[in-house]
Amino acid sequence: MSEPIKHSDFFERVWQVVLEIPAGRVTSYGAVAKALGAAKSSRMVGYAMNASHTAPVDVPAHRVVNRKGILTGKHHFSNPDEMQNKLEAEGVAVIDDQVQNFEKLFWNPTEELGRF
Repeated sequence: MSEPIKHSDFFERVWQVVLEIPAGRVTSYGAVAKALGAAKSSRMVGYAMNASHTAPVDVPAHRVVNRKGILTGKHHFSNPDEMQNKLEAEGVAVIDDQVQNFEKLFWNPTEELGRF
């Protein structure tokens, strides 16, 4: 039987993936989970994004949205508009808390990085 993954180890793996997302692109919690071989752990990816302020590097958590491109994590930023502002500063249009052209801007970590 394998050892259970510690939260901090999983969080660090999530942050490694998120650090690879290019500016102006977005991915989803589920896509990050799938890239890590933990397809049913999208909620844990969300928890990792919420804790990303404790990472030793600046994790671009604003680039991770839900599977429909909605800014579901925005209330975890210091300002409720911060997530949208950061995305818009990178050229990502957001209307009513939803990334516009989501399919075009979607960055798939499994395709880009393979599995971690």
